[in-house]
Amino acid sequence: MTGSAPGGAPAARQPVPHLLGAPHHDGSEVYVDGGAPSLGDSVPVRVRVPAGSSTTGVYLRVLKDGEPGYVRAGLDRKDGAEEWYVAEVDVHNPVTRYRAVLHDAGGYRWLTGTGLHDRDVTDDADFRLSVHGGGPAWARDSVVYQIFPDRFARSGAERAVPAWALPAGWDEPVIGDFKDPRTPLQFYGGDLGGIEQRLDYLQDLGIRTVYLTPIFPGESNHRYNATSFEHVDPLLGGDDALASLSSAVHARGMHLIGDFTTNHTGDTHEWFRTAVADPSAVERGYYYWRDQEPGYVGWYDVPTLPKLNYSGSGLMDRMVLSEESVTARWMRAPYSLDGWRIDVANMTGRYRADDFARDVARAMRATMGRIKPDSVLIAEHNFDAASDLVGDGWQGTMNYAGFMRPVWSWLADAASPVPTFLGMPNPIPRRSGAATAATMREVLAGVSWPVALSCWNSLETHDTPRLSAVTGDPAVSLVGIALLFTYPGTPMMFAGLEIGAGGLSGEYGRIPMPWHRPEAFATETFRAVRDLVHLRNGVRALREGGLRWAAIHDDALVFLRETNDERILVVLARAPWPGSVLPSSLLADGATPENLYGGGDLRVTAAGLEIAGDGPGAQVWRLA
Repeated sequence: MTGSAPGGAPAARQPVPHLLGAPHHDGSEVYVDGGAPSLGDSVPVRVRVPAGSSTTGVYLRVLKDGEPGYVRAGLDRKDGAEEWYVAEVDVHNPVTRYRAVLHDAGGYRWLTGTGLHDRDVTDDADFRLSVHGGGPAWARDSVVYQIFPDRFARSGAERAVPAWALPAGWDEPVIGDFKDPRTPLQFYGGDLGGIEQRLDYLQDLGIRTVYLTPIFPGESNHRYNATSFEHVDPLLGGDDALASLSSAVHARGMHLIGDFTTNHTGDTHEWFRTAVADPSAVERGYYYWRDQEPGYVGWYDVPTLPKLNYSGSGLMDRMVLSEESVTARWMRAPYSLDGWRIDVANMTGRYRADDFARDVARAMRATMGRIKPDSVLIAEHNFDAASDLVGDGWQGTMNYAGFMRPVWSWLADAASPVPTFLGMPNPIPRRSGAATAATMREVLAGVSWPVALSCWNSLETHDTPRLSAVTGDPAVSLVGIALLFTYPGTPMMFAGLEIGAGGLSGEYGRIPMPWHRPEAFATETFRAVRDLVHLRNGVRALREGGLRWAAIHDDALVFLRETNDERILVVLARAPWPGSVLPSSLLADGATPENLYGGGDLRVTAAGLEIAGDGPGAQVWRLA
């Protein structure tokens, strides 16, 4: 709190203390020698400890077949104000869990993914060495651009409008009330040819991976109620249009990811119609049936989305295992998808006593690996997905729990008109920087480092309100956008983020891209997004570097991203704050901080690196 100096003048606010005097470890290359290990490998693992601390010895507690053992870490080197300890960890299990224990005169402290603890803590945040790795390097290095095909671009091809659809002009307002039966039927006519025509735009923006929401036919604009997995929806141009788009994407060195539901089909799906018409058909075993109306189990009791049953009957083979399965077919030429995002992955194979979710994930990973060893498999989870992210199945998740939820709650306008908080029966809370960082840290600590880098971070999707509606302020939105492109994980942006698209719900947010209005692309938001995409593409530490929290205030988050050859400082403020002073040892001798984004003021003084308390705003600096 600001006080008053003698004479009534405002007193200078005290800088926020930095957090860099604490021991640290994460799974990045600075601390763990790179690459996914193999069973039987011995991996050097390093711990950073401040020089002159009370630490008298460092051990690693390593679990072997579920039993903890201790490995002494020797002093590897002294580096300025820090000491580095190293121990060899044997990869005895596919996922080998470990934590550091720091001894001192008062006893011991644990160092886990959630930081330093002077009490005993659960194993949930232990570090992990995993033989499974995460997604492929191209996926982790990408910025993913999500396209809802009906709303992105029209190719101009003439196609008959189906009986279920309500045709809409490109500038016509979206019917966004999910209770309105017209909402899923409003049809704008975007298609795959239209996407192909806009690939130059995406490439100029810096996009490396295009992710399409479902392209199979379904009697809705979202197509999550598929009627078949055998063909691409003719309204999108059909199979040939997907083959053409895929060829054009790959010719640019980009990648293409599809989307389908392993949890359910539509009630008009050919399998379901066969199952209803013929109780003796093999397809009857693909679904869950019950005596109550409507006679079968629907996703969330929605009768138009009958739930799939993986307990037998050949469904696994048809969906996942066989060379002609849905999973496999669309990854082979000429369609050549580079991976899948799986809708409702958290519920797939789960119903009452049944739980085949991990079986489905592992089988998909194996099938995809046979066809394309460097393919990517991303799951939709709306909550903490750590228990499903061991690494042998889903390679990552849509990171609602560890990114969107905490970032929204930090940046939300207290008067935001968004009525609920991602499905909760309450408005979005406004939380402090400390609460935000704590949540992000806990979720990050729940998975191995390669999996963390493979998870898709996002600020909005086709299922959520738009960021602009959450913050109510373009300047504050830009703070979140800067965080999206600098935090560990794979940034995923829904088409329209770059122009500050609005929408109070997922349905309202599915607006057509305003290609005919060039002024929409001549804004500060568009320039910032483009600059940040290219910044991440060009700075390896923002894609692979570790994470050290440097300073946290109610209104500011400051962290470092570090590789063996680069140190990047990120400063994010939702409002003015007192600033902070970081140790001058972060700079190499004689080096000068290089501003990479956002301008701002970072002064090198006798006290250290002085960060000004400006806000709202974002800054990115190269320190060494």
